[in-house]
Amino acid sequence: MKPGDVVVGLLEGAVQTKVRPAVVIASATYLTERPDVLVGILTTRPPTPPASSDYSLQDWQAAGLRAESIFRVYVLTVHRSELTIIGHLSDRDWNSVKACVGSAFAR
Repeated sequence: MKPGDVVVGLLEGAVQTKVRPAVVIASATYLTERPDVLVGILTTRPPTPPASSDYSLQDWQAAGLRAESIFRVYVLTVHRSELTIIGHLSDRDWNSVKACVGSAFAR
């Protein structure tokens, strides 16, 4: 598992817990040192209103997703055994997701 991987698992959302996709946002160092993974969820429902930390994936099909998806900085910590890798973000999508994560956290 590496940063930018697209995974699926039983994940908690704002409304319900269900099998959903997410993006690994943990650093390579974090993933080397810990058994858990930091992920940001993906949704097919466009947020209203969209936040500056939301991002519509451009290359969602190449990432292994079935439908157009929006990354949200709704961060979860999950044990890696509960996740299955289905793809990886393109460079342009990964760079945009990293920018969203960076804008959402205090520096």
